[in-house]
Parts: sequence; C-alpha cells; structure tokens
Amino acid sequence: MNQTEIDPSLNAHQASSSATVTAAAHEHDEAGNSMFGFIIFLLSESVIFLSFFAGYIVYKTTALDWLPPGVTGLEIKEPAINTVVLVSSSFVIYLAERFLHKENLWGFRLFWLLTIAMGSYFLYGQAVEWQGLPFGFTDGVFGGTFYLLTGFHGLHVLTGVLLQLLMLGRSFIPGNYDGGEFGVAATSLFWHFVDVIWIILFALIYLWQ
Repeated sequence: MNQTEIDPSLNAHQASSSATVTAAAHEHDEAGNSMFGFIIFLLSESVIFLSFFAGYIVYKTTALDWLPPGVTGLEIKEPAINTVVLVSSSFVIYLAERFLHKENLWGFRLFWLLTIAMGSYFLYGQAVEWQGLPFGFTDGVFGGTFYLLTGFHGLHVLTGVLLQLLMLGRSFIPGNYDGGEFGVAATSLFWHFVDVIWIILFALIYLWQ
C-alpha cells in the first residue's frame, strides 16, 4: 500500500469530528445570542419600572394629600414576610441550576419546585393583602400608584411562576436537558430580576412611609 494514501475511514472520522465541533460552536453562538437578546429585554423592562419608581417619588414628594382619607400607613409585617420568601427564592433557584449543571435532574426538580411554591406563596400573600386594604385603585394618587406598581410586579411574578412550571415539565422529556438549557438560565435570570425589583418596591412603598 502506498504510504501517501490516506485511509478513507480516517477521513470520514475527521469529517465527522469537524462537523460535531462546528455544530457545537453554532449551538453555543445561538445560545449566546439568545441570552444577549433576553438581557436586552430585561433592560427594557427595567426602564419601565424605573419610570414608575420616578413617578411614585415625584407624586409622594409633591402631593398635598398623599394617603387616602382615614389611612395612616401600611401594615408591614406580612409584606416583610412575603419579601423574605421571595428574595430567598433567588437562592433556591440558584441551587436548582447548580443541580442541573451537575446533571442531577431530581435535585433540579426539587429545588425548582420549591421556587415555584415560594413564588406562589408570594402571590397568595399579595392577594390577601389587597383584599384587606382599606383603599382601592381609585382612592387618590397613592391608591392608584400602589396598585399599579404592586400589580405590575405581581404580573411579572406570575409570569415567572408559569415559566418555571414550563421548564419543570420540559425536564421530564428524556435527554432534553442533557446539554443544559437556555430556557432554564433565562427563567432563572428573569426571577432574579423580579426579586431585585421587589426589593426596591418594598423600600419605596413600605419602608418609606
């Protein structure tokens, strides 16, 4: 056999390896572009919330009658408990991601489900608070801004919980999360964003009375 000849099987193996590397690089680039686009989306959401925060501060510092008649302030105990639960859920969802990176699906599902439960508890607590408030959406500037800010944030929490349920369901599809999952990373990032926004809201509405 001529030593200059190349084994066809070796060529096929090299071509297959090259195709695999190219596909992996392409998949990595797509995931990076998707995450970049998602970060831009979160930045646009941040602008909306910042405009609401600015409006709240302006109204509070300039309105002559800020609180509705008969209202002296907001109860802080239950909202504070809800805050602790929601902020703690950021750490829990981080642990869920770590389990996924270690390819431990049951650990991922457990902590992911716990995050869903904590987010649901927050929504329940907010609904109970709304039901017991002595003012409504149309009771002055404070009433309108309070329900607008907490309601808009609550909508984001609900969206996060629904996304988490979707990602949890996808984890039961065999091989779906073998190489990681953009949806899980994006949902987790969205949840951290929701938690940070609530910390600011809690400080503005409940601590600064």
